[in-house]
Amino acid sequence: MAGLNEPSFVTGLIGAGIGASLSPALHEREAERHGLRLVYQLIDLSALGLSAAEAPALLRSARRLGFTGLNVTHPCKQLLAGHLDQLTDEARAIGAVNTVIFGVDGRATGHNTDWLGFARGLERELPDAPKRVVAVLGAGGAGSAVTYAMLRLGAEHVIVSDTDQARAEALTARMRGLFGEARISGTGPAGLASGLAAADGLIHATPVGMAPDHGMPLAPELLRPGQWVADVVYSPLNTSLLRHARALGCPALAGGGMLVYQAAEAFRLFTGVEPDAERMLRHFEALISPSLRHDRAGAS
Repeated sequence: MAGLNEPSFVTGLIGAGIGASLSPALHEREAERHGLRLVYQLIDLSALGLSAAEAPALLRSARRLGFTGLNVTHPCKQLLAGHLDQLTDEARAIGAVNTVIFGVDGRATGHNTDWLGFARGLERELPDAPKRVVAVLGAGGAGSAVTYAMLRLGAEHVIVSDTDQARAEALTARMRGLFGEARISGTGPAGLASGLAAADGLIHATPVGMAPDHGMPLAPELLRPGQWVADVVYSPLNTSLLRHARALGCPALAGGGMLVYQAAEAFRLFTGVEPDAERMLRHFEALISPSLRHDRAGAS
């Protein structure tokens, strides 16, 4: 139990449709294990009847109310990057933030822990995944983070596809400035099939498939046996995309690892305390296990 003289932390998450988020449970339980007082609030745009355009005002309010910091999720990651006092090098490169820290001087600093969360999850679950050519579906906040992660991990070439081709090309241009012309290309929906045909692996980085949608983000016949497939969606953990991939014999990575490892890094930024990421992962698995059993039953 935290003592009365221990520092306290007020944190939260800004996003839309986040009522079922596991972030409060992950952060508050880990704080408890360290004897810290931490409150994690959901600031759900959907529940409040607000648009993403009003997220900057909510950010300013949180700063005035004494929040330690905030996590940021869809659809605000790229939007809020332009409303902060400063960005870390990673957040600037990615063009999106998922963690904001309010300093004692009142300045708001944007971080991106998504890329690190994805990288750690991939290295833990699919350490031998080939990275000659990797296709990324989605050029939003999550897509930008996983693209950056794959380039940092040494992917020879990343093909980014988005329904908004201009967004894919903007991400491509930003990454070329960091990693070189030859290592990344961008395309619209028409180029997805040819990109996947050449790819060792696919990373799905859009909200498609997230409960209650459960849809497929691409035509199933575009996947081929042997490709590895990663999904950033963690609710449900066993998405339609991953069920199809596993049926083909594809090595598959669910979104839980990215969620937990990005949360662990955000926790460190919020509190200054090193979390036990593996303990957080076990807590996540305990929280998700009822729905996981349901997913497995539905897939059998």
